[in-house]
Amino acid sequence: MAPHEIDSDVDDDFDEVAVLVTEDLPDDRYLDRELSWLAFNQRVLELAEDEQLPLLERANFLAIFASNLDEFFMVRVAGLKRRIMTGLAVPTNIGRAPADALADISARAQELQLRHAHVYHDSVKPALSEAGIHVVTWDALDAADHEILHRYFTDQIFPVLMPLAVDPAHPFPYISGLSLNLAIRVRNGKTGTEEFARLKVPQMLPRFVRVDSREAITNVRYIALEDLIANQLQDLFPGMEILEHHTFRVTRNEDVQIDEDETEDLIQVLEKGLLKRRFGPPIRLEVGENMDPTTLDLLIRELDITEQEVYRLPEPLNLGGLFEISGIKRPELHYAPHVPTTAVALTTAEANEPRSIFASIRRGDVLLHHPYESFSTSVQSFLEQAAADPNVLAIKQTLYRTSGDSPIVQALINAAEAGKQVLALVEIKARFDEQANISWARKLEKAGVHVVYGLVGLKTHCKLALVIRQEKGELKHYSHIGTGNYNPKTSRLYEDFGLLTDDPQVGKDLTRLFNELSGYAIEKKFKRLLVAPLHLRKGLLKLIHQETTNAQAGKPARIRIKINSMVDEKIIDDLYLASCAGVQVDIWVRGICSIKSGVPGLSENIRVRSILGRYLEHSRIFMFENEGVPQVYIGSADMMHRNLDRRVEALVRLTNPDHVAELDDLFNLAMDNGTASWWLESDGSWKRHTADTAGDTLVDLQDHVMKQIGKRRRPGGPR
Repeated sequence: MAPHEIDSDVDDDFDEVAVLVTEDLPDDRYLDRELSWLAFNQRVLELAEDEQLPLLERANFLAIFASNLDEFFMVRVAGLKRRIMTGLAVPTNIGRAPADALADISARAQELQLRHAHVYHDSVKPALSEAGIHVVTWDALDAADHEILHRYFTDQIFPVLMPLAVDPAHPFPYISGLSLNLAIRVRNGKTGTEEFARLKVPQMLPRFVRVDSREAITNVRYIALEDLIANQLQDLFPGMEILEHHTFRVTRNEDVQIDEDETEDLIQVLEKGLLKRRFGPPIRLEVGENMDPTTLDLLIRELDITEQEVYRLPEPLNLGGLFEISGIKRPELHYAPHVPTTAVALTTAEANEPRSIFASIRRGDVLLHHPYESFSTSVQSFLEQAAADPNVLAIKQTLYRTSGDSPIVQALINAAEAGKQVLALVEIKARFDEQANISWARKLEKAGVHVVYGLVGLKTHCKLALVIRQEKGELKHYSHIGTGNYNPKTSRLYEDFGLLTDDPQVGKDLTRLFNELSGYAIEKKFKRLLVAPLHLRKGLLKLIHQETTNAQAGKPARIRIKINSMVDEKIIDDLYLASCAGVQVDIWVRGICSIKSGVPGLSENIRVRSILGRYLEHSRIFMFENEGVPQVYIGSADMMHRNLDRRVEALVRLTNPDHVAELDDLFNLAMDNGTASWWLESDGSWKRHTADTAGDTLVDLQDHVMKQIGKRRRPGGPR
């Protein structure tokens, strides 16, 4: 073995990895992870502010910001508050007391939510009106419009409303998480007493109601549902005087905590936990900025929250409802349509020639790049062809998140009904998809699929599929390892990579891993995979250490990592030490980033960039120079404690030089100063770069990749 090569049997000597000295690194070497997440959501908000983007895409980014922030409060803020309440509070990753961190988060979130509301009111809403999409208020409409809307209210809304009084006979009602509500104060005309009532705005009805369905879509008016309901309250409280009405919204702790026990049925335990989710404690109260003090005091008291958890905002609340507006069919106000191409390696020389995925894979490993290359004609076809192929004997697959009408699940059902051995490892603990995954698991079981739920205490997050096919009297393994979920819907929006291969070594690796996940085998030797929780961290640290050693010896050394989140302190510390040794480190991150860049004596050789846009950058890539023989991995793992220590994750090593070169070119483009991106500054702030010094627009990476892949031609096709 040449000295510059790393043994492919990487698990054999992980325990011998040297521990690098970190004592000399400064104590303040990390960025706060929660504030870093808020900085990520600020980048989303900056897209909504960008007047160069199509208008309805800006509205969509406003909705994404709101949806992101909801989940942040339900999970991250809820977790901090829970630790404080239980007395188990430990300092944050930068040593802050959780109570102080919560105050920092609250202040920053308040600032961002107000900025978000003002972007809508001052920029996006007026632009929508100019484009013929008017979001109006009841007071701006005339009598004819009122009559149309009153009929709609009477026929479609009134029957499903449930006003709940609050008095000695009616205790304060439970307010469900993320529901939009009206707080109403009324006066009894006969007794003169004032009463309080709560009215939930039905979530199954359109968030924005068309004023008149006869209007052309190019000049259409919408009214917020709660505004319409608020102006019909007399129908709900006849004989009462309406004194005040205000909208409010509660966010609750919805992070299900499951105490797993090997003796219990995991589905039953989880279902009990999901029932509890509805009753998690409140952690945020959003109210209209004009709510009167009496109503606000009542809500604070009854919900048992603090002033710090109250967010006063311009109405309408819950701008996540803009997803409905952003979906309006106005092509000129959206991104230009893009139809994914079939990966060239999976095409045939003649357009009408029958296409065999297995024949294509036998010609060589296939690297897929979604959504630029079609998921349906690659991964989906791989599983559908496997289900229908009489020579296929078995299919094994992990399912973390999938769509409600998943053709992937249907392919597994079809395969089982055709008599094939089918194993589906369904991760029923995938946050906020638990109930859907339980439903799919039961449907698969009824079809005869062997369904397992992974290992106790671990989430199975890896993206793996293995097909066993009989060819010429021998069994052949066809494998898929990806960076994204087996979800045909999100595959059109999420940027991900996947590898299709018939490499027997990968097939053996996956066979061993599936056996470990479904049975009791403990097999640690993988040839082309790095697998968490036992060895992925050690494998990456070994690769980082090798680059550090090379730099110290005066050899070329470089590390490139594309990731969703960079939080793990051990990985970060070793990247700092690599930087100090002279290793050039490029990090391309979408979300949370706790590493600092460009700090003298610590990270002057570390560059961090972030790219957000039309597609959600979701792939994970790890590239190491290795003295000119690059070691490159793709897979499912982010650099977070949960991924490295509490999940089953898998990275696969790429061996095709063309695939390595493709990823290297992609990184060169992402890190180029001529590409639009956000740069992490040495003070921890993010600076957006969209134009050069001459004012010319920088390259949009996603548009560029889309065009480059679109130019590829099938073998033997026209050029």
